[in-house]
Amino acid sequence: MQRSRIVGTGTYLPEKVVTNDDMVKVYGVETSDAWIRERTGIGARRVAAPGEATSDMATAASKRALKMAGIRPEDVDMIICGTVTPDMPFPAAATLVQAKLGANHAACFDVSAACAGSLFALAIGDSFIKSGVAKSVLVIGAEILTRIMDWKDRNTCVLFGDGAGAMVLVPETREAHGLLSTHLHTDGTQWDILNIPGGGSKKPFSIEVMEKREQYVKMNGREVYKTAVRVLDQCSREALERNGYRTQDVTHVIAHQANLRILEGVMKRLEIPLGKCHLNIEEVGNTSSASVPLTLDQANRKGALKDGDLILMMAIGGGMAWGSALLRW
Repeated sequence: MQRSRIVGTGTYLPEKVVTNDDMVKVYGVETSDAWIRERTGIGARRVAAPGEATSDMATAASKRALKMAGIRPEDVDMIICGTVTPDMPFPAAATLVQAKLGANHAACFDVSAACAGSLFALAIGDSFIKSGVAKSVLVIGAEILTRIMDWKDRNTCVLFGDGAGAMVLVPETREAHGLLSTHLHTDGTQWDILNIPGGGSKKPFSIEVMEKREQYVKMNGREVYKTAVRVLDQCSREALERNGYRTQDVTHVIAHQANLRILEGVMKRLEIPLGKCHLNIEEVGNTSSASVPLTLDQANRKGALKDGDLILMMAIGGGMAWGSALLRW
């Protein structure tokens, strides 16, 4: 059976760095560096410049991924962007990326699965490669989350940062290599533990929505933590068992950087040393759908990923939506 292979990765991070101390001194958030670090492991995050849009960041990350892959924009068959912060309600951010890249032959659409968006997009891109419909797919995760945060809510605004990551998929030609399987899950009964209640068709923008600050992210952190640790363990084991591997066979873990405590909990359950899990949450915070491709690119560019390495990927986001992927590099 035809598999897909990741041949290019790319990242974009805004220049502006906001430290935990900046959150207090500049943004007036009632918190402290010690409080944030103890609960999340986050020390800083990036914030997009005024006028900088999600498609701008996605384009920058995509250019780097395409350059590494040696693929011209006009040869890309499909662009899939995981995001909950597109430039506008429509068209899709992916269509704007297409225009900025000059990828005029690519079919384009966005995927909304919150922090799991890029993993869901990866699974979709993999399916198009497997079916033979596409020969090259650009998968992106890009978010400007700092614009949908309530800066008066220290439980959410300290967590998130802006960024973009991209991956280029092509058919795998080597036996037993490439993307071995993907596993996607959703529990819509938990929609209320992480969401933006206002601004949609149920509660259109209004004075009441603004007064209640319902246009911003709302989160029940305790319930998100409990769900995340449980289901990420389960779907990771699902991916390994599907392909006949054990947790000790994993070389690297590329996980959504939601919270260091979540990652520690999942790794402990899986009995995989935390040192195998590539971490950047201290420097960039939770970048939502950008997190998985961003982390993969950083590991790739520093030469950590070697031919034949077994890589476990996982992510969870609002919905609740989560998934895993297993690939042989």
